[in-house]
Amino acid sequence: MVATNGKVSTNGKVDTEALRAEIRQTRAELGETVQALAAKADVKARVRQSVAQTTERARENRVPLVAAATAVTGVLAAIVVLMVMRKRSR
Repeated sequence: MVATNGKVSTNGKVDTEALRAEIRQTRAELGETVQALAAKADVKARVRQSVAQTTERARENRVPLVAAATAVTGVLAAIVVLMVMRKRSR
């Protein structure tokens, strides 16, 4: 008795349609695996994608960073003005 994944007809022969379906499934899985391996092996594409993601994050964070830098600059300017005024009053 021959079996493919438990599919055996009543006369003891292999169910060819089940075997074909299993082969199609295996080919599809193999194709996905090959694509995944090819994507991992494409270092240039991975680097480009990483650069694009980093650039996008930097653009998204730019406005808050500019606002924070402006605030820090204002605080530092106020400190300098206060120090100059304090020195002059002595």
